[in-house]
Amino acid sequence: MINFSKMHSLGNDFMVIDAISETVTLKPEHIARWGDRQRGIGFDQLLMVAPPSAPDCDFDYLIFNADGGEAEQCGNGTRCVTDFVHRRGLTQQSQLSWHSKGGVVRTAMHDDGMIETWLPEPQFQHAAVPFQLKDSDEPPGQCVALQTEHGEFQVAPVSMGNPHGVVFVDDVIGLDVAGIGHALSHHEAFPERANIGFCQIVNQGFIRLRVFERGASETLACGSGASAAVAVGRKAGKLDSKVKVSLPGGKLRVEWPSSAGPIKLVGDSTFVYTGQLDI
Repeated sequence: MINFSKMHSLGNDFMVIDAISETVTLKPEHIARWGDRQRGIGFDQLLMVAPPSAPDCDFDYLIFNADGGEAEQCGNGTRCVTDFVHRRGLTQQSQLSWHSKGGVVRTAMHDDGMIETWLPEPQFQHAAVPFQLKDSDEPPGQCVALQTEHGEFQVAPVSMGNPHGVVFVDDVIGLDVAGIGHALSHHEAFPERANIGFCQIVNQGFIRLRVFERGASETLACGSGASAAVAVGRKAGKLDSKVKVSLPGGKLRVEWPSSAGPIKLVGDSTFVYTGQLDI
């Protein structure tokens, strides 16, 4: 029997499990079955809170996509697990540090209910993403032309602890995010696949964004995707240090003060219900 909570942030939804109070063993086939929106619980990612494996962290934070594969990072998920451990009485601290596969993340609860996350510094080196393309000599942080069955697209690879590709578009509304996103996510240039963000810059402080997440298709919001888009736009001189990001599920605030170091993400967390599952 597994106890879980269903939570979301801007419609980016999660199944959250406490692996501190009870012993939990998960298999990819279990996760994929639970993630099925027609036959299971349905979620974009499953998040598991576990005892810390690093001495300078409060918790470990494991992320699994709806297809059962493990992911390195999830920006919106950091707010939900922060909310979750407070609801479960696992901590009383307002500031927390989390050890994830994609690096150490720090979160803080605000008095107004908003939660801030400091994600690891964006990495533009192709090996860090990872991004591999023969005959490409574009420097890190620049857009690279990728050919797909939907045409050619200029993609900027970046790592937020997990792999991203950012595509700047004139109009994000009518875009075939499912088709183009799948093609780019599975492009051979991304050997571990990637989350693909389609970014429309409205002005230097405001962007519209839709994200195709590997293992989950398009989601209503993606925190690491919002951070990736702002990082690429800021590096290109197109965005200010503080940017409001409009996603289908709502708005996030992203700040990257010095174009170096960690990047801050601010948003909410919503509890939906608790449940139990037999394995």
